[in-house]
Amino acid sequence: MHATISAPEVVFRTEGLTKVYASGEGVIRALDQVDLQLYAGEFAVLLGPSGSGKSTLLNILGGLDHVSSGRVWFRDTELTALGDRALTRYRRDHVGFVFQFYNLVPSLTARENVQLVTDVASDPMPAEEALDLVGLGPRMDHFPSQMSGGEQQRVAIARAIAKRPDILLCDEPTGALDSKTGVQVLEALQEINDRFGTTTVVITHNAEIRRMAHRVIRFQDGRIVDVTRNDSRLPPGRIVW
Repeated sequence: MHATISAPEVVFRTEGLTKVYASGEGVIRALDQVDLQLYAGEFAVLLGPSGSGKSTLLNILGGLDHVSSGRVWFRDTELTALGDRALTRYRRDHVGFVFQFYNLVPSLTARENVQLVTDVASDPMPAEEALDLVGLGPRMDHFPSQMSGGEQQRVAIARAIAKRPDILLCDEPTGALDSKTGVQVLEALQEINDRFGTTTVVITHNAEIRRMAHRVIRFQDGRIVDVTRNDSRLPPGRIVW
């Protein structure tokens, strides 16, 4: 008897995903017939030049933007069939976002910034636990102005993971950071992916970050042009900036 290896659970599936924006000269096809699957527990890196469709895809997967045509599923739920209230509930219950700019409230401490999310989540972890996970336990009562950029970004990650999301969507999370603090942020993301199996999708212009991914998905002109799988993954500390 051979043991059967179960296929990984599909968390996201898109079919013919297309997003068109009107512009002065006509239309911009931000996404053009994208078919993609993302799997439970994977760490996926999206690469491609500016304007290739990466952020548009992330915003649609996160329920922040609507498609022009095509369909998107989160597990068995068709996101493209949901109204705004249901999309808001989906974002609240399932999705954590991390952006290039930290979007912290300056008048609140790190702990209070994280509690903004835990107060509305259905099954949150304590803010203190989330901050410990990203190595900021000793800094939880500091204000953003008292923290470095890398520390502020790790507060933003703690805020995103405190509601125990199924998915973590990160748009240029190290874009504003130097190499040392960028590595600390990547280590925090990898720790969460490893410990909780949180499906993590990272957009980056730093092609070296692809070395820590399970899969690398390359975009060009609104289309996926290449998908590669890493047989071995580098730890963040060995990534050259």
